[in-house]
Amino acid sequence: MTVQSLAAFDASLHAIGLRPEEVEALIGTALNEDLRDGPDVTTAATVGSAATGWAAVVSREQGVLAGAPIAVAVFDHVLGGDLEIGVQLPDGSPLQPGSTALSLHGHLSGLLTAERTALNLLTHLSGVASLTRRWVDAVAGTGAVIRDTRKTLPGLRALEKYAVRCGGGQNHRMSLGDAALIKDNHIEAAGSVASAIAAVRALRPDIVLEVEVDTLGQLDEALDNGATLILLDNFSLPDTVTAVRRTAAHPGVRLEASGGLTLDLAHAVAATGVDFLAVGALTHSAPGLDLGLDLGLDLGVL
Repeated sequence: MTVQSLAAFDASLHAIGLRPEEVEALIGTALNEDLRDGPDVTTAATVGSAATGWAAVVSREQGVLAGAPIAVAVFDHVLGGDLEIGVQLPDGSPLQPGSTALSLHGHLSGLLTAERTALNLLTHLSGVASLTRRWVDAVAGTGAVIRDTRKTLPGLRALEKYAVRCGGGQNHRMSLGDAALIKDNHIEAAGSVASAIAAVRALRPDIVLEVEVDTLGQLDEALDNGATLILLDNFSLPDTVTAVRRTAAHPGVRLEASGGLTLDLAHAVAATGVDFLAVGALTHSAPGLDLGLDLGLDLGVL
């Protein structure tokens, strides 16, 4: 990137809560997968080095856009700053079949070389945002919030969790050190829910602490030991209702439903009165949104 475009790129990433150095490293790694054995042979053979034109990223289906600044950065990286942006919809924008999410002008050889890397990131992140929006819509009116998990692809956590935000969801933990989540194995190691809570508070008294419980008995133990954020793991709908009723006697305690959740059940679970639904599928099972790149030979914006 040029100094000017790099500064603008860094500022845009900071504005959406991403670390520029991490994104730049990821883009370099992704491009290296395509260019590790040399330049793009097919493009070099079929496209004149001086040929320029427009490339439009067009949606083939309905969804939510996420990752447009990342895709621009991929093209910019390959084109060396010789890039003009014609259209760039804001991330979080709704897309319909035929919507132009992004249009770029530059050397066709660079646009084609960067195409797959840019689309790999853009289709995946837009798929995460689109699936998140479906969950958010499913619980609309209940007051419950959709949250993600740490079930992310290695190296893509920050981008995937950004895409969740684009879809209207909220992030849970970004790492193991920014909050504590006592799970069944921690309870087993500590000996009990109470012992696990006490151990975490002794080590980090000010950290956000959530306790995962598998039964109503463990819920009661967590409540009796002052837990203020409790994850109900694989609770049935009737047990979730009971958990919400018992927790009502403890003002300030928030409940999160997790495990076995589906879109069909989302509204019913949210309507019990839980505060959050934790959905690992947002990141580990989101299908990519179908976006394609259409070229034009200096005929204007497609």
